[in-house]
Amino acid sequence: MAYERELEVALGLAREAGGLALAHMKAGVSADAKADDSPVTIADRECEALYSSGLAAAFPEDGQLGEEGAARKAVSGRVWIIDPIDGTRDFVRGNRLWSMLLALEDAGEVVLGLAHFPALDETYYGVRGEGAWKIACGEKTRLRISPRTEVGEGVICVNSLQNITRWSFAPRLIEWLDRFWAVRSLGGALDSMFVAAGHADAWLEQSAKPWDLAAVQVITEEAGGVYFNFDGGHSIYTGNCVTCAPGFEREMRALVADCSLTKP
Repeated sequence: MAYERELEVALGLAREAGGLALAHMKAGVSADAKADDSPVTIADRECEALYSSGLAAAFPEDGQLGEEGAARKAVSGRVWIIDPIDGTRDFVRGNRLWSMLLALEDAGEVVLGLAHFPALDETYYGVRGEGAWKIACGEKTRLRISPRTEVGEGVICVNSLQNITRWSFAPRLIEWLDRFWAVRSLGGALDSMFVAAGHADAWLEQSAKPWDLAAVQVITEEAGGVYFNFDGGHSIYTGNCVTCAPGFEREMRALVADCSLTKP
């Protein structure tokens, strides 16, 4: 299997970092505000340090890009992209929706991605050309995107609703969503994994960083789904994305087509 050792190391580090984060969660943590007003805790910093040191030991020529400052120049042309705790607001509030995201970019393409949910005891991963999988309760199952095509039967997930008014499509969003069977907003990584697993049909993410999107991209596509940016591109660096089942691609592209930012 391609990237077999990389996946083994990634899964091991995720389990170790997950245990560390859960210990902090049980003890209780407070958050500091970063320059962009997003929260950060000691758990974010310690888990990223754990990932960073473990990856450097296993793959010393690989680069690193981490949300909390991990930075390592790549000699190999490969970069590990680290989000130690995705959903720090959930983590601080003590709910179970937060995750840990890790991805490997090789020559500009994300080839491996992992989303670990320690408090749910679930792990999702995808390897380019090898499929996408979920591990839960010791059982491994293949992820497959939803076969649905009808909006009236569709479940759509929308992230960061508190900031959605910055986009030109916001005034028509509520009426547009009314056509769907259900709307969910549980948190970026979990909602996106619902799409990859076929539990939902589309996910709209309008404000994100590369470490939020890298793992999502490869897991979604290896599950048979579609990933694209609001401008129609296919980047993890654009700051937004849509993931969906193929049957919902036209609908989702129509929503974000020609959209623009109306607020900074």
